Amino acid sequence: MQVTAETRPSVCPHDCPSACALEVEVLPGDRIGRVHGAAMPYVDGVICAKVARYAERVHHPDRVLHPLRRVGAKGEGRFERITWGEALDEIAARFKDAAERLGPETVWPYFYAGTMGHVQQSGINRLRRVMGYSGQLKTICASAAGAGWAGGVGSKWGVPPQEIAQSGLVVVWGANPAATQVQLMGLIKQAKTANGAKLVVVDPYRTATADKADLHLMLRPGTDGALASAVMHVLFRDDLADRDYLARYTDCPERLERHLESRTPAWAAAITGLTEAEIEAFAKLYGGVPNSFLRVGYGFSRSRNGAANLHAVSCLPAVTGAWKHKGGGAMQSTSGVFDLARTLLDGLDVPQRPVRSLDMSRIGPILTGDVGKGPPVTAMLMQNTNPAVVAPDSGLVRQGLARDDLFLCVHEQVMTETARFADMVLPATTSMEHSDLYTSYGHTFLQVAKPVIAPQGESRSNHRVICDLAARLGAVHPGFEMDEWEMMDQVLDASDLPKAAEIHAMGWLNCGKVFDDAHFLSGFGHPDGRFRFAPEWGAEGLPELPDHFDVIENADAAHPFRLITPPSRHFLNSTFTETPTSLAQAKEPTALIHAEDCAALGLESGGMVRIGNAKGSVLVRVAATSGIARGVVVVESIWPDRHFAEGLGINHLTSADAALPAGGAVFHDTKVWLKAMLPADDDENGA
Repeated sequence: MQVTAETRPSVCPHDCPSACALEVEVLPGDRIGRVHGAAMPYVDGVICAKVARYAERVHHPDRVLHPLRRVGAKGEGRFERITWGEALDEIAARFKDAAERLGPETVWPYFYAGTMGHVQQSGINRLRRVMGYSGQLKTICASAAGAGWAGGVGSKWGVPPQEIAQSGLVVVWGANPAATQVQLMGLIKQAKTANGAKLVVVDPYRTATADKADLHLMLRPGTDGALASAVMHVLFRDDLADRDYLARYTDCPERLERHLESRTPAWAAAITGLTEAEIEAFAKLYGGVPNSFLRVGYGFSRSRNGAANLHAVSCLPAVTGAWKHKGGGAMQSTSGVFDLARTLLDGLDVPQRPVRSLDMSRIGPILTGDVGKGPPVTAMLMQNTNPAVVAPDSGLVRQGLARDDLFLCVHEQVMTETARFADMVLPATTSMEHSDLYTSYGHTFLQVAKPVIAPQGESRSNHRVICDLAARLGAVHPGFEMDEWEMMDQVLDASDLPKAAEIHAMGWLNCGKVFDDAHFLSGFGHPDGRFRFAPEWGAEGLPELPDHFDVIENADAAHPFRLITPPSRHFLNSTFTETPTSLAQAKEPTALIHAEDCAALGLESGGMVRIGNAKGSVLVRVAATSGIARGVVVVESIWPDRHFAEGLGINHLTSADAALPAGGAVFHDTKVWLKAMLPADDDENGA
């Protein structure tokens, strides 16, 4: 008998710019089938393959379906089933005991973007504020990029991506949308077809996006500021700068031009590894197309100089005046167009206690003693993240999570590496099983989602768990008394937006800016309305004007290679690493290394290479390629550690150093050595 599926609307919850509107097939027995893209103008029916087969996640046989208490050693993953009442009572008692002994700052609620829904993500902040627990600096993804963009532009939006279809040139800098934002590739194809637009990709290796480029600039990691500075040198030198625009809309164009006189293509070639001819060609192409669109990614911001690099790149359309034109300008994030009132979500109406804020990217050092002022962290609640694999310096993270004096509760959908260290694991709903409100950082459409199936097993939403825990802790706030729908309505009403039911019925609500605001013709987001070539960084030591900020972990004689760890198209951070199809397609962790570097080191495709630095070493399969800058190694991530030959994943090599000026993980700023591993070699770790 053929089963007929009903289709219900939903929204993809994951940390991706697209926040796709979905149509979900719902089967008998509270199961979902195939997932399709909805007809939202940006999504246009197209979604990534990972989400299309989302049933593999929702109905995974290893889904956590009941509350669990640890009975084995931390990290061993042995648990016993308990009731929700037992679990919540014990968590509350442990949190109360820790706070009574050492003060409330000893409790550190820790979260990130496993769901981008505002109701499900934000309750943990409301709880921390009411209880006086330690704050969290949300640095692991966007803080360096945000600081770089804000330094020049001043507002967290840009030209809406739909305008790409009207562009004469598209530059994708530090992003791989063919793997991470598929709709963008459709818009680029429209621009190519309609306008004959060229595609330029700036990336240290040949990604799926770079494969489709008319020009691929394969620079060394961490040298983007040098390339951008040299391009601007050519724009001024060859009279490709829009001096009228510069005089009206920017802060110090004459000073910038003088500064760039020495930032020649020859100077940048020595730093970036590109040729002078490549830099000249790109500069003239960019300067020769009035309506050039610059899509600024996050990849090149994940470096010690990431904010300075991103600011330098963001200066390009201000020099050419591309912002004036339809299809011209730049975009890094659209999140600022959604002016949501966050008081209820985050508990901002509660007076702020003088508590510390801990840097989430430095969870390893923090849990092993580098906590700064205040007590050690002895109790944690984690939602929406898997730091045992995702955070930098994961060996140190695991050392901290394994502490006997740390009580850890993890609210999770599957048994992640972090959950295996937990004292208590609570089953979490997926986005298919709860309601939420979604914005985006890749388009301008606000969306509301309802559950399409009932919660699986005994799983509960983030919001409900926080409210239930708040009641046991004596935390009082109106947000703890509401369900998701009531909270959405109050937030939307305070934001002068339609009710949740109205937005859900419409499918989506476009919150985009009008042309003059989106293109900053009504002024950039600084008090004087001008783009800033000279940012007010708010920290010492950053360059006053666009430049190569040489604070990166440069290769040296002992560590002649630079490692970057960009996303795999088959995973989203550590999400989807449990699904059979993603695992089958990704195959195994692989190190991409230039063929000439392989030959010099005696490495062969299919063989093993040991990659190491002072933190240790990782053993991984080799893939020789010509599509990578010399001296660069790429290990697409984030594979769980168990998939590596020795059970040590790539983030064992990355640093928990904070990027200037506002923090940020430096995943793509790692110097390493390489050693060919032959079958007879000892299994050594090196240093």
